[in-house]
Amino acid sequence: MVQPVFAIELNIRDSELINRIHSYFGAGILVINKSKNSIAFSVQSTKILKKVIIPHFDKYPLLTQKRADFELFKLAVELISRKEHLTIEGLRKIVAIRASMNKGLTDTLKDAFPGIIPVQRPTIDYQGIPDPYWLVGFTEAEGCFLVRIQNSLAYKSGSQVKLVFTLGQHSRDSNLFKGLIEYLGCGNYYVESDGLLCYFVVTKYVDISEKVVPLFAKYPLEGSKLQNYLDFVKVVELMKEKTHLTEEGVTLIRKIKSGMNTGRDYS
Repeated sequence: MVQPVFAIELNIRDSELINRIHSYFGAGILVINKSKNSIAFSVQSTKILKKVIIPHFDKYPLLTQKRADFELFKLAVELISRKEHLTIEGLRKIVAIRASMNKGLTDTLKDAFPGIIPVQRPTIDYQGIPDPYWLVGFTEAEGCFLVRIQNSLAYKSGSQVKLVFTLGQHSRDSNLFKGLIEYLGCGNYYVESDGLLCYFVVTKYVDISEKVVPLFAKYPLEGSKLQNYLDFVKVVELMKEKTHLTEEGVTLIRKIKSGMNTGRDYS
């Protein structure tokens, strides 16, 4: 059986956001996976994929290398809509497309279709960030607001408080992440030692308070990550008042930090 599927899966805490996506497209189904504590929006109808999903991403193109997967997905959906998957030749074409998508073919498919030559994967060049809404949406998926506290004899409180805004992605999107530095006018670009992941990171207080915080104040996050941003802003304001330089201030910031990200109770 050949089945094209478009899906977005998030933690169950983002159920409201997934429901809004479902309502926006006006099609598809919602699936809750209790073992993974997740909720997914899924579209499997070839007709809806062609009529609703594909036109959306044609109008609002993906900027990361995932766009290559989309372009290949679109080719496969077109073949399926023409019933070509019902022939051996057409099926092999689809398998060749699948071989260049995402993580490639499974061992089962490799055994079932020996000798398949993957189609050429489209080249996706960085074209610039179109607007702040894209960056906010990308942050919902790949961003993180962090408060770091470390012991330091350089401070009377005995602790140094540091704010971090970071975005992570596969290093194949390095040009996009380098472009973020130009777009926001701040931050740095880093690659992990194994070369697989890259990061855009902002740590300077002035850049966070004058560029990062105002961006998300004007273009708000809409998922559960909004709560982490709001706590992040509380610490920004405390640091603005120099409260982080006192022991009492550090204690208060520790309390805020303890309820952020993995420490947050979303129930």
